[in-house]
Amino acid sequence: MKINWGTGIVLAFLAFISFILYFVIRMNSENRAKHDLVTEEYYKAELGYQKELNDATNAYKLTNKLVVEKTEGGLLIEFPKDQDYNKITGNVSLYRPSNKQLDFNLPISLSKTHLLIPDKRLLDGRWDIKITWQYNKEEYLHKQSITY
Repeated sequence: MKINWGTGIVLAFLAFISFILYFVIRMNSENRAKHDLVTEEYYKAELGYQKELNDATNAYKLTNKLVVEKTEGGLLIEFPKDQDYNKITGNVSLYRPSNKQLDFNLPISLSKTHLLIPDKRLLDGRWDIKITWQYNKEEYLHKQSITY
């Protein structure tokens, strides 16, 4: 059977289309390629974005800023010295972009002006830290990325 050049072109197009479709189907059904959103309720979180901007502005206006630093014992979070640590409430969220199972939240309950997150809870790599706290009915927000 002899194949002319028109039939050859059609067969080449069909082979190419089959090749592309094979990879599209394979990538969509592959378990290793997760297509998850960063947050579960993305649109609901987006509605609260103006509040986050206001809280971050409040934290920026403080004369004594919140400080996050790595120490030998772990991650040290020092709250502003001009705020009474007994009246500070809030939450510390640590988000690991590479692994959702490592994310955790800590409520803020201070016995001193600082909070220490133990070294054993933090694996090496990038962490996104989000600290929200309230003091005298004023809300504050501090966001920072740190490589541990």
